Amino acid sequence: MSFDTKLPNVGTTIFTLMSQLAAEHGAINLGQGFPDFDVPVRLVDELNQAVRAGHNQYPPMIGVASLRQAIAEKINHCHCVRVDPDAEVTVVSGATEALFNAIHAVVHPGEEVIVLDPAYDSYDPAIELAGAQAVHVPLDTDTFAVDWDKVRAAITSKTRALLINSPHNPTGAVLGQEDLLELTDILRGTRILLISDEVYEHIVYDGRQHESVLRHPELARRAFVISSFGKTYHCTGWKLGYAVAAPALTAEFRKVHQYNTFASFSPAQYAFAAMLRDEPEHYLTLGRFYQEKRDYFRRSLSTTKLRPLPVAGGYFQLVDYSQVSDLPDDEFVKWMTVEKGVAAIPLSSFYRSSPPGQCLIRLCFAKNQSTLDSAIERLRAL
Repeated sequence: MSFDTKLPNVGTTIFTLMSQLAAEHGAINLGQGFPDFDVPVRLVDELNQAVRAGHNQYPPMIGVASLRQAIAEKINHCHCVRVDPDAEVTVVSGATEALFNAIHAVVHPGEEVIVLDPAYDSYDPAIELAGAQAVHVPLDTDTFAVDWDKVRAAITSKTRALLINSPHNPTGAVLGQEDLLELTDILRGTRILLISDEVYEHIVYDGRQHESVLRHPELARRAFVISSFGKTYHCTGWKLGYAVAAPALTAEFRKVHQYNTFASFSPAQYAFAAMLRDEPEHYLTLGRFYQEKRDYFRRSLSTTKLRPLPVAGGYFQLVDYSQVSDLPDDEFVKWMTVEKGVAAIPLSSFYRSSPPGQCLIRLCFAKNQSTLDSAIERLRAL
């Protein structure tokens, strides 16, 4: 049987390929973005308690009420913003589902969505499946800052949405207040909606504050703000996240959600509600926790030929390998995995069209110190 593929440019993701290659060759996997340390003990206890209490059937489609209330309280605590847990908060099966739901809720065939390059790899396929076109605007090749003049120039009568990500995966760049003020000015008076991927919201460094779109009323009214429990609580395999949007946008979002996954893992929702309510210090100190890992990893990298770039947020480190090799980054990471025993992700995988001659790869430092030490020992042999 022959048929036309709906995603002709999509194959197996680079994350899957590199993780498979790492497993085949016994390499240390610093490619895929998952921690190798345990989730909080309290969270595991709450999960066990929820299972034993019988919370094992379908939860409400929009999410367990206690969790939505806890999310609303956390947002008010972090950003001094009140959101309605019933009309504006939806629990979903991870941030990737939330991104898909948001795009398919409001983007129509023939419309355009502006994406900032480099970008997380799930954005384009979701836009393409909606029958729309992703319009890529490159970030600065040195600092990965947004050139807002280029964003303005990319807007057309077909532009339906703009997708932003801060802290940024893969670069670690962080949007500041001045960026969101500029964005507010650009979108004022337009019909353009905003999708804000904020899954690393609690992982920001050097005393900076995460500048959520929710802090800016003009933006919040036109935005879907998306976050992830997996990133905050070291449990990426639980696949639980949430989306916050104004009531009219939330209503459209839920139309897609109810026919996508309908509901999400019930026991974990009760566990996260307890963690948010009773142990806010976990997310409040998460930046400090990861900054220690970032700083340790960067100091260790200074003993190798890899040059680390600045990291303002998230748990990824870009490194320049130009002193080691002139191979293209996709070939270099395979060579490094097979020959040196450390797996990474090529930065070109996050671009529609990567800058020529760029020699950058992404490493994940959300690992135990012993894992990082073992990886550094191997990287010194480059």
